[in-house]
Amino acid sequence: MADTRSTPKQRFDRPNADPSAASSELNDAELMRRLVEGDERALEVLYDRYASAIMGLALRILGEREPADEVVQETFWRAWTRSDTYRAERGAALSWLFGIAHHMAIDLTRRRTSNRPSLEPAKPTSEEVEESAWATLRRKQVLAALELLAPEQRQVLELAYFGGLTRREIAETTGTPLGTVHTRARLGLRHLRAALLAQDFE
Repeated sequence: MADTRSTPKQRFDRPNADPSAASSELNDAELMRRLVEGDERALEVLYDRYASAIMGLALRILGEREPADEVVQETFWRAWTRSDTYRAERGAALSWLFGIAHHMAIDLTRRRTSNRPSLEPAKPTSEEVEESAWATLRRKQVLAALELLAPEQRQVLELAYFGGLTRREIAETTGTPLGTVHTRARLGLRHLRAALLAQDFE
């Protein structure tokens, strides 16, 4: 079914949007619930809250401001049009946004690379094909193992893994004490390692 809601995408060019104080005080879970219901204010609050973090991720991957800004805009546009795909049990809202941005940035990097002229296109060797297959398998194993972690532990590891954030940056982004982030990361890594060993991860 087509999305018949209004499209607030143009508002992202106005960084000084003024969401109501009531909306800005809501936690991410409530904002996501309202986003699914078509609340534009919820989207504005999420943008104000996390756009800079998404920009940081995009810049790390792309290295240039213009394409990174494109990723930020498109991330929140997709968050608006595909909000019904969000599942709280799979991770926090910020992790979901990071996942969207990470996928888009990597895809954009690949498109830009493929569009560059090459005098002699390289054909992957059998060793490279095998390594690519193993990398895909390992990624699937890691993602499956992450699903087994407590949500707060999974959030820290996802932000580090997908977003490339340091623990201090995670603390600042999520509003969590740095010591708590350290504890969640340590426990999360311990449980992740155990889950991967159970899958015969190499």
